[in-house]
Amino acid sequence: MTDLQTTDLHAADPADSPWWRDAVIYQVYPRSWADGDGDGVGDLPGITSRLGHLAELGVDAIWFSPFFRSPQKDAGYDVSDYRDIDPLFGTLADADALLARAHELGLRIIVDLVPNHSSDQHAWFQEALAAAPGSEARERYMFRDGLGADGSTPPNDWRSVFGGPAWTRITEPDGTPGQWYLHLFDSSQPDFNWQNPVVREEFESVLRFWLDRGVDGFRVDVAHGLIKKEGLPPFPLETEMISQDNTALSPFWDQDGVHEIYRAWRSVLDEYEGDRIMCAEAWVAPAERAARYVRPDEFHQAFNFGYLEAPWRVADLRTVITDSLSANDSVGAPATWVLSNHDVVRHASRLGLPVGQKRPNGISASDPQPDAELGLRRARAASLLMLALPGGAYLYQGEELGLPEHTALDHHYREDPTFHRTSGTEVGRDGCRVPMPWERDAPAYGFSATGASWLPQPPAYGDLAADQQAGVAGSTLELYRAALALRDERGLGLGGLALVGDTTTDSTDADTAEDAVLTLHNTGRGGEHPTLVIANLGTEPVALPEGSALLLASGPLTDDGLVPTDTTIWAAL
Repeated sequence: MTDLQTTDLHAADPADSPWWRDAVIYQVYPRSWADGDGDGVGDLPGITSRLGHLAELGVDAIWFSPFFRSPQKDAGYDVSDYRDIDPLFGTLADADALLARAHELGLRIIVDLVPNHSSDQHAWFQEALAAAPGSEARERYMFRDGLGADGSTPPNDWRSVFGGPAWTRITEPDGTPGQWYLHLFDSSQPDFNWQNPVVREEFESVLRFWLDRGVDGFRVDVAHGLIKKEGLPPFPLETEMISQDNTALSPFWDQDGVHEIYRAWRSVLDEYEGDRIMCAEAWVAPAERAARYVRPDEFHQAFNFGYLEAPWRVADLRTVITDSLSANDSVGAPATWVLSNHDVVRHASRLGLPVGQKRPNGISASDPQPDAELGLRRARAASLLMLALPGGAYLYQGEELGLPEHTALDHHYREDPTFHRTSGTEVGRDGCRVPMPWERDAPAYGFSATGASWLPQPPAYGDLAADQQAGVAGSTLELYRAALALRDERGLGLGGLALVGDTTTDSTDADTAEDAVLTLHNTGRGGEHPTLVIANLGTEPVALPEGSALLLASGPLTDDGLVPTDTTIWAAL
């Protein structure tokens, strides 16, 4: 590399770093992974039966979206009992069996913790409804008197993430109109009062319950939302969580008081053997602010939503990679990259939309449709770029198959409260939550032996089923398997990283060489496996540097060995 201009971005981590600093973690959405009892909803026995797929894929751990007892008003993110499994998914014995089998296969287990709010069916909230204003039971949640002479106006103007007001008025036990409670999400999801020490003690107990059962860590939902600004001041803007806009202004996102809570949680995790971890879902900007969540005594990881949000342009990708590594290096934390999850349009579809447009919250049949071929080509390139970056990475179920968003889902099937609270103005997240296709010619593509499926699968899923891709050269599944194997072999997650080429321009003009191609140099673990990473986002093919040897490509090269547009390659040096 001495003959190429480089800019160092990140120094290599020690070769003996803890597992989580470079882990690849796979998200399983339990209701959509595998249905063991044929009722059309995925469950824990079904998941256990398919764990071999993940061991063969080469991931290090699995993160499960919530499987706790819940009325399922928001797909399990409305928890009524944090210490039990919802019968929809199985039993605690099924959870123990899943843990045991995963550990046999060398897979760690991360469970979803939902601390910002509970279900309105939680025993605590039911107790609060039956209690008087000012009681200890109500102090566990955010109850307030309404404004006006009769209290009929909400306590402030806050809006729900799912649309509509963030306050609901209750009827008191004597039948009279009563206080209001805060719910930043659905009205069935009342926010906890995290200024109350009883709430803090309860969640530390919940952490211990699952750690004692052997889980390896927690993904923490809405990690940036637990503390609300003193006095609950007005906030006239629309409320968004899956966006980094307005976090600096919001009185309920990213308040400094959240960090005290997570320092206490980290102390609990550190009592246990085996490097138990926490990962923050914190939609926070700028990168320096987000890095506060991964200081040495808080979270181990925090999702890098800046990478997920970045437009498919070299200047934007270069900036988010540079800023993320710089911010996290300042606190000694790894970056944690992600492209898709259960809350956003799948990147195989998202990247098939015009570059630079605002990411939609779901896509319906009446919306402009993504270019499926272009989206998959860019998705494969984006994933290969992500897996070459130092730090950890999260994969969302089905992205290894190249699954697109279900963009023609009939509204009749939609369950996302966003869709219903906005009267369909926001399509919502159901399109990325459609059950997995395992076998093209089986009922429900192998998801359920009976053919039942809580959301219908689009016809395109048949040809993308796992059995149609396994062992097929060039398939997306085999690309992911090869990438994860090479990433591990070459130690890319622990390597040092440098930008290659002139990085002084900030232009987004894809006609210039600097902004058409992103070239990176990853030293690999211990500097033993230097790898050149080239992502060509321009319109013209580019050549591999002399002396490099192709290791892996997200798509076929041209007949004369050039890297075509929307393609990422790894090459040995």
